[in-house]
Amino acid sequence: MRSIWNGAISFGLVSIPIKLVNATESHSISFRQIHVSDGGRVRYRKVCELDGEEVPSAEIGKGYEEADGSIVPITDEDLAQLPLATAKTIEIMSFVPAEEIDPLQMDAAYYLAANGATAAKPYTLLREALKRSRKVAIAKYALRGRERLGMLRVVDDVIAMHGLLWPDEIRAPEGVAPDVAVSVRDAELDLADALMATLGEVEMASLHDDYREAVEAMIVAKSGGAFEPTEAVVEPAGGQVIDLMAALEKSVRAAKASRGEGDGGAEAPGGAEGGTQAEVTPIRRKAGARAGAGSSGTGTGRGAAAPKAVGGKKSTAASAKKTAAAATKKKATTASAGAGKSAAAKSTSGASKSTGRAAATKSTAKTAASAKKTGAASAKKAATPRKRTSA
Repeated sequence: MRSIWNGAISFGLVSIPIKLVNATESHSISFRQIHVSDGGRVRYRKVCELDGEEVPSAEIGKGYEEADGSIVPITDEDLAQLPLATAKTIEIMSFVPAEEIDPLQMDAAYYLAANGATAAKPYTLLREALKRSRKVAIAKYALRGRERLGMLRVVDDVIAMHGLLWPDEIRAPEGVAPDVAVSVRDAELDLADALMATLGEVEMASLHDDYREAVEAMIVAKSGGAFEPTEAVVEPAGGQVIDLMAALEKSVRAAKASRGEGDGGAEAPGGAEGGTQAEVTPIRRKAGARAGAGSSGTGTGRGAAAPKAVGGKKSTAASAKKTAAAATKKKATTASAGAGKSAAAKSTSGASKSTGRAAATKSTAKTAASAKKTGAASAKKAATPRKRTSA
């Protein structure tokens, strides 16, 4: 590619010789002006206002017109002698995150090519530094008679530079936004989100200029004499009252149909279409928890601990065996308390040193409560032989 500017990148004390190459090109079809009656071409001629003669390009220079109409001639040598460091240098001033650059400032794009073998090393250094920092460089440069602002970034293995407009060249959007109060419902936003999700993403490389292709086809047809103009169908625009919800729903259905997803209607996200149903699993309550606090045992006041009837689970039987063993052990410990009445105190309720009939009565009540907890079978085995001994 042909370079349009030669200079250097100033990166601190590092100077990188580079060539500037256009990164974009226009594929627009250009037309010539012609005389309609005979088809003759109409040309613009540069004529001097003083002598009325046509002036060739080699004799055309620059000049600044003052308020009184007088012209001040400006030569290329005058511009070259301006005290600007950016006359032949792209001077990097800072590095910033790319998201800080407003896309409104973007202008023409260029590729920066290393100019010579000695430029390869510093060029690669700057490129890799930009890659690793994930930032862009902000620079100043002079091109076509004016100083400009630029942004350097990495594209593949090349440093690209985007011309930027100066901040004061961006106009404020005054009077552009709608000047009427408008409220947007959540349902409308949901449908807009559904339409955006349905349209999805697009490969930028697959996009092309349909208008240019149609113009080229028309030129080929007219040059061959086989062109038959057709009237384009243009839908009336403006002054229509539109049902926004209906238009959004229709757009979602059309987008799905174009993608081969079928027409299943266009409902807001979370609706019946395509929505995920929540599956509820009931919680199974334990059998012991159903008894509640109302079935309290005699003398205990703790109904939640009410045991099952005889013949329950294996854990109840094991508990009964442990209770019987504990009762036998306490019998040996409290044998000296006297009489047969103390035998009741040796039960699982825990009154170990009680004497007399009152102690026996209380022990018997606690024994009965313990027997309900551990099983009726265990209570009979512990209580029956003691009653015979006390008799």
